[in-house]
Amino acid sequence: MDSWLTFDFGVFTDPGLFLSTIFDGLTLGSIYALVALGYTLVYGVLNLINFAHSEVFISGAFAVSFFLTALGFGASAPNLPLGLLVLDLVLAGLVAMAVSALVALAIERIAYKPLRDKGAPRLVFLITAIGMSFVIQYLFFLWRGPSPEPKTKMFVPKPIFDIFGGIIDSLQLTIVIAAVLMMICVDQIVGRTKLGRGIRAVAEDPDTATLMGVNKERIIMATFVIGGALAGAAALFMMMKTPDGAKYDGGFILGIKAFTAAVLGGIGNIRGALLGGLLIGVIGNFGAAFLGNAQWTDVIIFAVLILVLMIRPTGILGSNLGKKRA
Repeated sequence: MDSWLTFDFGVFTDPGLFLSTIFDGLTLGSIYALVALGYTLVYGVLNLINFAHSEVFISGAFAVSFFLTALGFGASAPNLPLGLLVLDLVLAGLVAMAVSALVALAIERIAYKPLRDKGAPRLVFLITAIGMSFVIQYLFFLWRGPSPEPKTKMFVPKPIFDIFGGIIDSLQLTIVIAAVLMMICVDQIVGRTKLGRGIRAVAEDPDTATLMGVNKERIIMATFVIGGALAGAAALFMMMKTPDGAKYDGGFILGIKAFTAAVLGGIGNIRGALLGGLLIGVIGNFGAAFLGNAQWTDVIIFAVLILVLMIRPTGILGSNLGKKRA
């Protein structure tokens, strides 16, 4: 009988394998971080954990799949000129971001706004968020069935750097650089623009912000749209990395990991979402490589989360958007 658990110390002793594991973990972590930003923005502004955000992500994945299939992408990567390939990927990303943003906005308007208008307690919001997650998930199930969409492989990654035998390829660089640039943009928007001041004001004290002329409803809508757009971008990157096709429940596990990343870094903290996502990606990758069983990945991730929260309940970087809220 094969052992269900092995220990591969080579992941730590082999420089090439060690670096490859880090690079791949950072790639996954960048995707988690983009989705985690949606959780952290909504929590910072509304003190709400939007568990339907994983379905916002999978909506973007379906959009990518449909769009690329319409363009002729399939299970094999097409031989396209670089300029045309980049254009197709950018257009697919814009479509995914638009679809996910609209889904996020629809969830806010349909599910959460009526509850806010009635002054519902927070527990009702939490139950509604979970309910919306299942509703959207099974709408996709009824529409597309249980099988994943056909594969849409976009390009074959090419080696860019070789560091002690650890290969950094074009796919990893594309995802990490694009994701980090997006997160920097969001950080700058929140920290330096009029919209960002409104977001921070509503997160700090919504009633006082309203008295000072801030349109709270517009800020809430903008927050959901930004978070949704980032989830759509993450969907494109995940489809680039794992072109297995979108599936009705394909966002659930990733959404849980992204939420874990937000909590680990400090939910309500934009830079914490980035840090948490990258840590979750690297830790999970090392856990799977060291233990020789990918099923232990989630166990290790949540064990690390519990350990960090026991030492620092607010997460590694703490909260900053809603730190003064009860």
